[in-house]
Amino acid sequence: MSRSETPPDDSSPKYVHLAEQLAARLRAGEWGLGKVPTVRDIAGTYDVSSFTASRALQLLRDRGLVVTRDRSGSYVASDQPARPAPTPPVPTGRWAVVTRVSPGPWQGASEAVVKVGFERVAAEGSFVVRPLELSAGGGRAEAELMAGRVAGDGAKGVFFLPSRVSEDACRQDEWFLAGCRKIGLPVVLLDRNLRGPDRPLEHDLVASDHFDGGLRCTEHLLALGRKSVACVIASPTSTHTDRLAGYLSALQKAGAGYHPRVVRVPEHLDAREAYPWTADELIKIGADGAICYQDYVAVGVMLELFRRGLNVPRDVAVVGCDDLPIGQSFALGVSSYSYPSEAIARTALRVMANRIAHPNDPLAKVVLAGRLVVRDSTVTG
Repeated sequence: MSRSETPPDDSSPKYVHLAEQLAARLRAGEWGLGKVPTVRDIAGTYDVSSFTASRALQLLRDRGLVVTRDRSGSYVASDQPARPAPTPPVPTGRWAVVTRVSPGPWQGASEAVVKVGFERVAAEGSFVVRPLELSAGGGRAEAELMAGRVAGDGAKGVFFLPSRVSEDACRQDEWFLAGCRKIGLPVVLLDRNLRGPDRPLEHDLVASDHFDGGLRCTEHLLALGRKSVACVIASPTSTHTDRLAGYLSALQKAGAGYHPRVVRVPEHLDAREAYPWTADELIKIGADGAICYQDYVAVGVMLELFRRGLNVPRDVAVVGCDDLPIGQSFALGVSSYSYPSEAIARTALRVMANRIAHPNDPLAKVVLAGRLVVRDSTVTG
């Protein structure tokens, strides 16, 4: 008899729910320190696809609960406790939400989407949302001083959205976080890791599932009959690389005839230069669909396509990310993959509670699925 994978009222991704079920059995000692069931066995037991079972096992590996041995299979990690440790209660108190939102015409809207999530969980603590304001050439002393000021304001921990815009800004982020570490202020990163290609994780991270976003947006455009879908990215950050990975996965599943078209926006361009440049690149490569890394980019690119005599979505269907208010501010609404702000805030609190209660636990990376919101920029009437 197969196990039920997802109760009717559970909106979490299937693989996440499945991973939780497997983790509960694993922590209860069901498999001791031995081999866990294979992907095929899990798929059959829970009546899911092999892809879902494989992603669930990967999530257990990411959490350090399972290890894989070449040509042998997956095994319970040797340091796995026989019984689950009690979940620490979320401590109430004062918390700092520090953001490094990319500068541009919609900077305030981007910061607001982070802020609103913490406002909705205000009953669980007092949150002070503030940008990390450092001078352009500010050095280590200034950045570490900001960490001291956050602690001086009474914050028990920091939820930090890193910068993605430049190596200099990233260095300042590193100095700020070093200052937090020096004074014992715990940190949970929001939505992305520190800037850098394939950068190892050094802090707990709670993020939107950008892989799923890239996958769902691409599948949506392909289902509409688009043959030349492009993915627009910019900075070397986990948000962009994960979304690109989802895009490439969707194309691979679609089969022969669908080729990657990646548009990398030069980082030295400001918004006024980047939007026309991106529109020209999309035209040059013959794209009939485009996934933009945020809604304000999607809007800017759409306006530039209109200026060049193209129609959205007839000639080029455009989808954005984060479901910002700007996507609903014009007659032509922007299709977008939503940012689960409240779920991220609530989960970040739990991760922070665990870090405070168990400071030596392995680093955690938790991704939370958003949803695809379909509007006029990809479909008509």
